[in-house]
Amino acid sequence: MNELSPRIALGLRIKELRVAAGMTQEELADRTGFFRTYMSRLETGAANPTFDALLTLAAALEVAPAALFEPPSEASPKRARAAAGSSRGRASK
Repeated sequence: MNELSPRIALGLRIKELRVAAGMTQEELADRTGFFRTYMSRLETGAANPTFDALLTLAAALEVAPAALFEPPSEASPKRARAAAGSSRGRASK
């Protein structure tokens, strides 16, 4: 795998953990209280998350915060499909 920037690697790792948990971006957004568009920006490396956001993501993915910093095992993780309809913005609580 090519050398990835830390933000890109973190985004890929978040996506990988989300997919492994069988969650869509909408479902993770619902668990974290983030907008789905922010989740997308995190996964593509476009957002610069804060420490609090990392703790929130780790809790929603049910992993230790350090697990977010492990290198992704895949360059392009698979997609998770929602069981029900999904929103295009923030998932409702």
